[in-house]
Amino acid sequence: MRLNGYRFRDTWFLPAPRRAVFDAVADLEGYPGWWPDVRSVRKIDEDTAELVCRATLPYRLVIRMRRAEQDASAGRLRVHLDGDLQGSLAARVLGHPRGTTLDITQEVVATKPLLRRLSPVARPLFELNHALMMRRGRRGLLDRLA
Repeated sequence: MRLNGYRFRDTWFLPAPRRAVFDAVADLEGYPGWWPDVRSVRKIDEDTAELVCRATLPYRLVIRMRRAEQDASAGRLRVHLDGDLQGSLAARVLGHPRGTTLDITQEVVATKPLLRRLSPVARPLFELNHALMMRRGRRGLLDRLA
């Protein structure tokens, strides 16, 4: 993997119905209402939105997400990413008797010049920043679904 390439995998258990989780995750425009690190979302067209994110570290990411797959019955979502991060994000929404498991896999290359330059030495900080963002996202989604 390139020095500025990252692969993240997160699994969230959510005590909520599978369809409610799927609908919340598929609704990009609703993210700022429950995910504090997603500062804004601008819909570009039916399949594309631009998100501005800022987590713990003092920089923001502008990412365009273009829908590649959205299959509610199979619980699959996949988007292509462009902008400060390029790559893909895939989510699987799996129901079971006590709630729902959301598996999120991201494979990205940091293209923002700051991240690209600092990745060789700051990788652990960038990975921690991502982990904290995801933790806050899970907490916000739990609150939204409650």
